[in-house]
Amino acid sequence: MVAELSIHRPTFGSLLHSDPAFFSNQEEVDDSSSKNSQTSSNMSPRYYNGSTPPSGEGSPYLSPWNQPSPYTKSPWVIPSPVNHSFSKNGLVGSLAREEGHVYSLAASGDLLYTGSDSKNIRVWNNLKEFAGFKSNSGLVKAIVIHGDKIFTGHQDGKIRVWRASSRNPSAYKRVGTVPTLKDYVKSSVNPKNYVEVRRHRNVLRIKHFDAVSCLSLNEDQGLLYSGSWDKTLKVWRTSDYKCLESINAHDDAINSVVTGFDSLVFTGSADGTVKVWRRELQGRRTGHFLVQTLLKQENAVTALSVNQESAVIYCGSSDGLVNFWEREKHLSHGGVLRGHKMAVLCLASAGNLVFSGSADKSICVWRREAGGVHICLSVLTGHGGPVKCLAVEEDRESDEGDQHWIVYSGSLDKSVKVWRVSENAPEWRGYQSPRLSSSSPTQSKRRYHG
Repeated sequence: MVAELSIHRPTFGSLLHSDPAFFSNQEEVDDSSSKNSQTSSNMSPRYYNGSTPPSGEGSPYLSPWNQPSPYTKSPWVIPSPVNHSFSKNGLVGSLAREEGHVYSLAASGDLLYTGSDSKNIRVWNNLKEFAGFKSNSGLVKAIVIHGDKIFTGHQDGKIRVWRASSRNPSAYKRVGTVPTLKDYVKSSVNPKNYVEVRRHRNVLRIKHFDAVSCLSLNEDQGLLYSGSWDKTLKVWRTSDYKCLESINAHDDAINSVVTGFDSLVFTGSADGTVKVWRRELQGRRTGHFLVQTLLKQENAVTALSVNQESAVIYCGSSDGLVNFWEREKHLSHGGVLRGHKMAVLCLASAGNLVFSGSADKSICVWRREAGGVHICLSVLTGHGGPVKCLAVEEDRESDEGDQHWIVYSGSLDKSVKVWRVSENAPEWRGYQSPRLSSSSPTQSKRRYHG
C-alpha cells in the first residue's frame, strides 16, 4: 500500500546536509562551523531568517509549562528563578557547554549521553557533568545504548562501541569498531564484496561510505540497525559486530530508522518515503524484506518514532507535519499532526504521548486519545535554535495515577534542556490535530539530509 500525501508549503531550499548554518542565523554559528561549511552560502533564506521571533518572545506557541529551572548547583546548568505554580510540569534545567551543536541524545536511568559536532560524547548524571569521551570519527549523529555498551554513529561513516570501566564508572573506553578490522580485511580480498557507489569508485558492502545518520536496536534479537546518507540500511549482530545484511533501501539519504512491533523495521528517507521491512526466513536465508511503503511524498522524511504500547508509527517531515499509522488498522494512515511552522527534526514517544522537535525551536507535546485523535497538551519553548534530538525517560517520582515523563531536548543552540511532562495535563486550548487530513496539489520537490 502506498499513501500519496502532499501538502502545499513554502519551498524548502536546495539539497542540504546537516550544516549548522542552515538552521541558524549567521551570527549564531561559530567560526569553525562557518569555515567547514560548504552550503551555508547557498542556504534558503526562507527556511530560517532573522525575522523569526525567538521562542518565548512574540511567539504564538507559548506554553504554560515553560518555567525556569530550580536547579542551580551544576556548573553547566543555567540558573534562573523559580515559579512554584508549575513545579510538577515544565522546564527542570538546562545543560550548556560551548563546544558544539547537540545532534544526538540517549538516556538510560540517571545517565544522559549527548553527542555534538565537537566529536565529544558527554555523560550527565542528575544535571551534572559525570564523564566524557572523545572520538576521532567526526560529528556524533546517533547514540544508542545496549546493556553496558554505547554505540555511536558518526559523520565519517563509522560506528564506535564504548563501555564504562568496571573500576571507574566515569571512565569510558572504546571497545570496538563496526565493522571490525578483522571483517574488513577478510571482506576486502573478495571482489564480490565490493559495490560501485559512483563511477570509478567501489567500496566494501559491509561499510558505510557516508555519514551514519541513525541507529536503532532490537535488543531481543541482539541486532543493531544503521541508516546512512549512502542510502543503505545495514544490520549488525551486537555480540560480535558482524554485518549480517546491507540493503539498498532508498533512493536518497536515510534520515531515520526505528525497530517496531511484529518484527518490523521502519526507515525514512530524504526521498520522501517511509518503508516497512520485515525480518523473516526465506529458504536458507534470514533477511529483511520490503513489505510496504507507508508514505511517498515530495517532502523529505526527517524523523521516525514507534510507540510500542499503542503500536503507532509516527513520521516527521521537512514540511513541519507529523503523519502516523496504526497497527490495529493494518498500518492504515491515521492522520496528521499540525504543530510546527518549520521542519520536524526529531520525534520521541512514551506512554500515550508523542513529542515533536522542530527547526522552529519548539517541542510539541501530543497525547493520543481513544480512537486515535491527538490533542496538543503543550508547546515547550525556550531553545534558541532548532531542536535536533529528543529522548524520554519515565519519571520515577510520578504520583500514582499521574504518569510523568522526563524529556531531554538537544538543540543547535549548543544546549540540552530537561523537561517534566504529565500525561494528565489539561488540553492546551486552541490546538488540536484533525483525525484525517486532505491532500492538496503537489508542491515543488525538496530534500533534506538530517
